[in-house]
Amino acid sequence: MAFPFDEGRIIDREAQIVRAIHRERVIRPRYDILSFPDEHLRERYRFSAESLLYLNNLLHPYIENVTHRGSALSSLQTMCIALRFFASGSFLYSVGDAEHIGKATACRSVRKVCLALKRFMHRFIRFPGHKPTRVIKTEFHQLAGFPNIIGCIDGTHVPITAPSQNEADFVNRKGFHSINVQMICDAGNLISNVEARWPGSVHDARMYRESNLSTKFLQREFDGYLLGDRGYPCLPTLITPYPDPDVGAQTQFNVAHSRTRVKIEMTFGILKERFQCLRRLRVCPDRACDIIVACAILHNFATLRNEFTPVVEEPVPEEPLQQQADMADGHRVRDQICLNHFS
Repeated sequence: MAFPFDEGRIIDREAQIVRAIHRERVIRPRYDILSFPDEHLRERYRFSAESLLYLNNLLHPYIENVTHRGSALSSLQTMCIALRFFASGSFLYSVGDAEHIGKATACRSVRKVCLALKRFMHRFIRFPGHKPTRVIKTEFHQLAGFPNIIGCIDGTHVPITAPSQNEADFVNRKGFHSINVQMICDAGNLISNVEARWPGSVHDARMYRESNLSTKFLQREFDGYLLGDRGYPCLPTLITPYPDPDVGAQTQFNVAHSRTRVKIEMTFGILKERFQCLRRLRVCPDRACDIIVACAILHNFATLRNEFTPVVEEPVPEEPLQQQADMADGHRVRDQICLNHFS
């Protein structure tokens, strides 16, 4: 025989089960993104309405939700969720709250947009650049009189959360976990090459030595030089400053070298100011690399479309901890440039 209070508990439990089965889905309202002014959009997504539409037309076939269910995210909404994450660097649940979606949906949107953007990497990031080589050289020469330059190269560290595997490999010389990213830029702060696949402990010189671009330079596929700091060896195609310059031509050479090479430092500053997520990524290394490449592509997209450029102070170049041994051929090329253009 069941007691009255036991019977009441059974009835309440049955009612809870029924309510759970027939619970009505609550769809939070989503606003029309393009109804806001461009200033509002740039602050949150880094792009104007016109650029958002253009970008959505590119990515739509790869990020649309193929489903017959109602209230699915549109491709524009999916893209803007990812752009908001790139721009703010907030936690995914904060991005989800701002966009009226769940954290899991925000995570899927970011991943989907990253993979879609990588399809357009060679369209927006190309070496030596989007302009003819002679124009690139002229623009670099106008900065400080340095001849025959087609790019400035350097590495930058993007902090990440300590990974669960090979954790020690990602600790850089400054003591925090990071991805070491190699980039090359032109005189207009456009990224012409990016390699985001190395843990923070790897030195800049090794990244360049093992890159496809280094092989192409050795095969003489490009007519011109790269400028790098003393973290790289002085090569016939990669010119570094004099370590202990004499007064006169060598000092003038180093000054022109520094004024020209600062373009890559400014590019890093603009990129990280535009996409705050690169201040620290709370994802595994593989996904961090995809996000870095996606941000580099979006940076070039914004630059080519003359979107607002964040103002950054001209940085003071940092001296590398480990200097690389110069090569004899690199010495001869550097001395020839110094003699012909700075004497």
